[in-house]
Amino acid sequence: MAIDEKSWSKEIEQAVIENWQKNFPYKFNSASKKKVFSIDTPPPYVNTPIHIGQATTYVLMDFFARFKRMKGFEVLFPLGLDRNGLPIEMAAEKKFKIRLNEIPREEFIAKCRQVLEESSSESIDSFLKLGISFNSLKQGKEIGSLYLTDSPEYRAITQATFIDLYKKGLVYEDERITNYCPGCRTTIADSEVEYADLPSKFSDIVFKVKETGEQIIIGTTRPELVCTCGMVIFNPEDERYRHLEGKTAVSPIFEKEIPIKAHPMAEIGKGTGLVMMCSAGDLSDIRFFREMNLQPVIAIGSDGKMNSNAGFLQGLRVREARQKMIEELKTRGLFAGQKDVAHRTPICERSKDEIEFISMQEFYLEQVKFKGKMKELAEKINFFDSKSRQMLLDWIDSVSIDWPISRRRYYATEIPLWYCKKCSSPFLPLKGKYYQPWKDSPPTKKCPKCGATEFKGEERVFDTWFDSSISPLFILGYERNEKFFKNSFPCTLRPQGKEIVRTWLYYTVLKCYLLTGKCVFRDAWINYHIVDEKGNKMSKSKGNIIDPHQVLEKFGAEPFRLWSAIEGDLTKTDFRCSFERIAGAQKTLVKLWNVARFISLFPRPKQKAKTKPREIDKWIIQEMDEITAFSSDCFEKYDFHGPAVKIKNFLWETFASHYLEIAKSRAYNDKKTFSKAEQEAAVSTLYYCLETMLKILSPILPMLAFRIYSDLNNGKDIHSEKFPKPGKKQKFSFSAQELCELDSAAWKAKKEAGKGLRDEIAELVLEKKFSGIAKDLQETHNAKKISFGEKTEIKI
Repeated sequence: MAIDEKSWSKEIEQAVIENWQKNFPYKFNSASKKKVFSIDTPPPYVNTPIHIGQATTYVLMDFFARFKRMKGFEVLFPLGLDRNGLPIEMAAEKKFKIRLNEIPREEFIAKCRQVLEESSSESIDSFLKLGISFNSLKQGKEIGSLYLTDSPEYRAITQATFIDLYKKGLVYEDERITNYCPGCRTTIADSEVEYADLPSKFSDIVFKVKETGEQIIIGTTRPELVCTCGMVIFNPEDERYRHLEGKTAVSPIFEKEIPIKAHPMAEIGKGTGLVMMCSAGDLSDIRFFREMNLQPVIAIGSDGKMNSNAGFLQGLRVREARQKMIEELKTRGLFAGQKDVAHRTPICERSKDEIEFISMQEFYLEQVKFKGKMKELAEKINFFDSKSRQMLLDWIDSVSIDWPISRRRYYATEIPLWYCKKCSSPFLPLKGKYYQPWKDSPPTKKCPKCGATEFKGEERVFDTWFDSSISPLFILGYERNEKFFKNSFPCTLRPQGKEIVRTWLYYTVLKCYLLTGKCVFRDAWINYHIVDEKGNKMSKSKGNIIDPHQVLEKFGAEPFRLWSAIEGDLTKTDFRCSFERIAGAQKTLVKLWNVARFISLFPRPKQKAKTKPREIDKWIIQEMDEITAFSSDCFEKYDFHGPAVKIKNFLWETFASHYLEIAKSRAYNDKKTFSKAEQEAAVSTLYYCLETMLKILSPILPMLAFRIYSDLNNGKDIHSEKFPKPGKKQKFSFSAQELCELDSAAWKAKKEAGKGLRDEIAELVLEKKFSGIAKDLQETHNAKKISFGEKTEIKI
């Protein structure tokens, strides 16, 4: 059946998508006898539209899923939507102009849900338009169903994992100095801290030495923390200050006596060489206090304001306190100068607020003592590309404290604990239900320890990563379908971006190991950042952001998908994206459509028809088969870049420009020059190459491949076909490049002589390696005579 449309268009995509929505061919069959290939998809936050990085990552994941279906696997490819945590709360605060701590908890949660219901459908619609073949777009209890991280079912599993870890003795509560984000108003883990060089002031302030009365100058970016100073240090190699060893410094204004000691943490060339070590100015201060066994004094409260330890600065916000301290030092003649500096500052990865370090009571999950095991697991996982493993190993090396898993927020999974009001003993419920202790009564009538009947519910919630780190367990039916979980564990693949290796990948491997004693993933595929045409990071301020919705509106999904494959070389660092590059990919789609449309003009020979293939037919089939073998090997390693580039070049340079031109006259056979067997051999070869290309490209271009293949095969679905297998390898005396060069030389000579491409030439002299296809070349170039020599010659 001939293809009617003159060109591929995004309108054709829409018809294919509607067909899939109606029939939904990718539903997961948990009763299937096929081997399961499971993909732990990264659930995107739904409060913002998907960005270009997410669109690219999900398209690439879809390549993997579609290829594995063709290889005979039952593919578990669920869609999850992340609806927990700070981003949702911050969106609600912004939309409704409210603050979490200013309205009742239940009312704030309702506002969060309102934000979520308005945005979740938009994410699903975007994935549909991109042609992503998820198992389902509906929630349900079946394996492969759409899941939401704020659903009672998901949160119940998160709580069940906490109950198991708590019973194993791996969870404990402690008051420690921890990372605190004033903007988010909660504790955050080290993995959620970024660093930025921010403009700051380096202030020189005057201390006094108690024993000698001399003044010493100390430079600091945190003068408001003088009240927390626990020691003054200098470098052991710094001769200027060796006489101060063992003496006592007296702090300005607060007049606190502070020991002076030599320590290598002080840098001779930085500032004056003297450093005041505060209780919690930064991470190095915290480590120093632990090392020296100093008692910390915390001057900043959980409200982001100075507390009673700050004396006259109490009640001020940090920046206000810093300025007031400088003013007071100047008034007392204890300020020696100031200069502008760029200070490496810890900031919250979400809100970008500067991190403070305050003492808080939190729950911790043990991780430091498992660093050795985590390294073993990192080596066990197959990473694609292999160099991405080092990102995980580097993060494991940097872990220095246990994971703080509790947060003081509202819209997240609640910690399932109650406390007896009489004896303060914690009550841990049984697994299997979603608990909200802040508003629900405990599932017990009396305290198991003292028999009292009154309880107070835990008000804290879990870190979002404590939720997200159960995703592979959840999709495999953990705690819900133990038979399937046992048969399908571990999860085959974790695909994700490099920026969350230290969070999502690390925490998932850690937590799932603590729960199961095993490595949760076989493979990890790490995607890189999407940058602009010049390699610059995309940002609103630079005006170089590419919105995937604009891409879909302008080009449709298939050009974007092909760009993702062509650009997606994991051996590089980042993917370069621009409308020009996507438009370039679109040209290949148009070429493939035109080739298919041309071939569809010829009736397909019957399956049992006796054909008489020529050497040129056998050669192009061999070229096609080599690409098939190459593609299969690469696809198994999640490499769609190499095959996409190879097949694009084959389509343009070898198949369309050369073989098709050579076989065209036989396929038409207008003058009945060729036998029916020869004609059908040419047509059969054209169909073989086209349909093989479509099958190889069907994971990348599922809508285009579906439509063309369906038209050529009376409605048959290419996505139910198996991946092609190459035939027996044959040897030929010439290469594709040599043939292309010969054809190009002939066409160039005709053009220079003022002849058309089909015009007759006097003689074509060929090298002997072309003897097997000499007849084809003579017909293609319309040569009166053919002969053989040491080099190719075109005689006009």
